[in-house]
Amino acid sequence: MTTIEARVAQNAVDRYGASIARRLSASTDQLPYDITERLRAARTRALAERKSATQPRPAAGVFASGGAAVLGGGDEGLNLWSRIASALPLLALIAGLVFIHTVQTERRAAELAEVDTALLTDDLPPSAYADPGFVLFLKSGRE
Repeated sequence: MTTIEARVAQNAVDRYGASIARRLSASTDQLPYDITERLRAARTRALAERKSATQPRPAAGVFASGGAAVLGGGDEGLNLWSRIASALPLLALIAGLVFIHTVQTERRAAELAEVDTALLTDDLPPSAYADPGFVLFLKSGRE
């Protein structure tokens, strides 16, 4: 919807509201004084509510800091136990990452120890594995 269409639609709504207000106001002369005063007070309250509803309100916890808007945490009514409970997922994540790191480190160390053990207990000296003729030795050993 373009701005022109929006203006036309708003003007139509305003004209409709004005016509209803005229019809309602036409018969107010016949009403008793206490009823007209209650209607006037209700109209004033409704207009005040509409004005406050149409004005943008800053979000709670938005503060100006050095020319920039900063979201503030604010106290949302959290007590000590609620704060601890909200930190538990983070602590569980950190504990899980530490556990995974430890397991992987131990597994890697076990693999290296297995390779070292195989090298040291084998019939060949470790320098034989670096020899270019080692592939020929392995092939001849199978036959």
